[in-house]
Amino acid sequence: MSAPGFCPDCFTGTLRGDAVLTGTEEQIHGLPVYVARPGGGVEPKGLVVIISDGFGWELKNTRALADNYAKRAELLVYLPDFMNGCAPDVRLLSAGDGLMGPSPSWFTTLVMKPYWALRLSVAIIPWLFWTRESATRPRLTKFFQDLRSNPAPFETQRLKIGVAGFCWGGNHTIFLARDEPHTRVSSSGSGETLPLVDCGFTAHPSFVTVPKDIEGIRRPISIANGPDDQFLGRENMAVLKRILEAKEDNAHEVVVYDGAKHGFAIRGDPNDPKQAELGAQAENQAVNWFKKQLH
Repeated sequence: MSAPGFCPDCFTGTLRGDAVLTGTEEQIHGLPVYVARPGGGVEPKGLVVIISDGFGWELKNTRALADNYAKRAELLVYLPDFMNGCAPDVRLLSAGDGLMGPSPSWFTTLVMKPYWALRLSVAIIPWLFWTRESATRPRLTKFFQDLRSNPAPFETQRLKIGVAGFCWGGNHTIFLARDEPHTRVSSSGSGETLPLVDCGFTAHPSFVTVPKDIEGIRRPISIANGPDDQFLGRENMAVLKRILEAKEDNAHEVVVYDGAKHGFAIRGDPNDPKQAELGAQAENQAVNWFKKQLH
């Protein structure tokens, strides 16, 4: 069972105009990266790489989340541009909200909604091409290989690496959690191979094939989603949960948030108390998971 190819909720949501960002933009292993640190002289206890949703590394919401992860879980957090500058303009969110919203007048129905639909189509079709798996997966894999094979960015005996992926990034997170032979690197001297990531977290992942992608997961993973997500749906979520809970290592967790909309962990409406609370719970889930796995 595969996810559908388009989810309107991927192009709706609220921007975090209230967030005061504390990270920096740097070049790391050949990519532009937003870097968030714990601050206050705290030494990081692990590294987390965020793979963004469809709006890319510059979305303020995702950068604010990177800052929160860094401070709350005492982590070094990287948010790279895996889309090579091809993320859609955030102003498309207003078009998505208009298209999916009510029609208070004939003008909205007959003029504005077709206009918003056209704007989204013009942006989404090239985005799907430039961010297709064959274009982005090699770039992403190389970044993690470079992280694993180069000296750690802070003092540690062994660098522990986590990955957090949202929507578009969820598919890549599950790929990394499958820990396939080509996603491992040789350690210096010992002859053993190391996984690119030690653990993963994903909220409302998209482009995931159930059960195939889930059956192959080998690294500990935590998943947050709504029961009726646009991409996975109730049936796929039940299968996903059953597969992970049946694994012998018992190293995974799946949390289903009743009432959560697709995108709730990144672009939930802070003025909607229910969605704001669900977004905060997903953040807590990720923070607690990374503390458990990386500290």
